[in-house]
Amino acid sequence: MRLSARNQLSASVYEVIHGEVMSTVKVRLPDGQHLTAAITKDAAVELDVAAGDEVIVIVKSTEVMIAKPD
Repeated sequence: MRLSARNQLSASVYEVIHGEVMSTVKVRLPDGQHLTAAITKDAAVELDVAAGDEVIVIVKSTEVMIAKPD
């Protein structure tokens, strides 16, 4: 996976909460800090993101996204 975004953080997913349209993904950074991202439920299902997954958090000036390595 290659992205132009430079603000990329490795993290571990510890909770995923699916709503009707949006999902909340809670992650823990290596230093113990926690971040929460709101992504569409379709994106969460497509990524098959679940607790225990290692992901990359991409931070943009207007939003936070989640990426999961293939």
